[in-house]
Amino acid sequence: MNIYAIRTPAELLSGNPYPGRGIVLGKTPDGRKAVAAYFIMGRSDNSRNRIFTEKDGAVVTEPFDPSKVKDPYLIIYAALRSYENHMIVTNGDQTDTVYEGLRAGKSFSQALASRCFEPDGPNFTPRISGMITFGEGDFTYQMSILKSADAEGSACNRYTFDYAALPGLGHFLHTYVTDGNPIPTFQGEPERIAVCDEIDAFTREIWNALDEANKISLYVRYVDLKSGAAETRLINRHR
Repeated sequence: MNIYAIRTPAELLSGNPYPGRGIVLGKTPDGRKAVAAYFIMGRSDNSRNRIFTEKDGAVVTEPFDPSKVKDPYLIIYAALRSYENHMIVTNGDQTDTVYEGLRAGKSFSQALASRCFEPDGPNFTPRISGMITFGEGDFTYQMSILKSADAEGSACNRYTFDYAALPGLGHFLHTYVTDGNPIPTFQGEPERIAVCDEIDAFTREIWNALDEANKISLYVRYVDLKSGAAETRLINRHR
């Protein structure tokens, strides 16, 4: 087994009916851009009734049909926000927790220490988070998963991963292994994933690899390390 192998989105996602929600952070092969991607999937009508919307540089989830919303808790939140030289992306309202923590002088992991997995037993969906920190012409990034310590949800285990940005390499963290009842939680370190120089190609690779029945929305952002200019792509199943 090659622990340094880098797999494509198709190799990591194709044939998997339900990896849940997923975050990818990394650097393009030419070394010129930072990459961030976030997707959501859903099995219930309530979860599937969502779209991504860009608002003032942030990305938020919103109901596609407000009249069909049964419970907005856990499904409506800011998925991506920026604070100073940090870009935060998460699968829940802990985006705001990290944002407010940074404003208060806390680190990424210190801010998340106040949070836990989602209270949706028996699944106890992990909270997954990522943050890119830009420096002088380069960046580093961190990823976090907060998950239940046992099947009863009696305690929370917290894992944080710190990465140097290497050309062509990304790391992929998702909430579930695959579908199930209860749904099995993601295990191990974030997976090594190949990213593309072309944002359209990378967007297509991820979207096409996601299960057709369960995919809902995908957002991808490329940030030029020299100019700071951002290029984005957004796909909503309902639009």
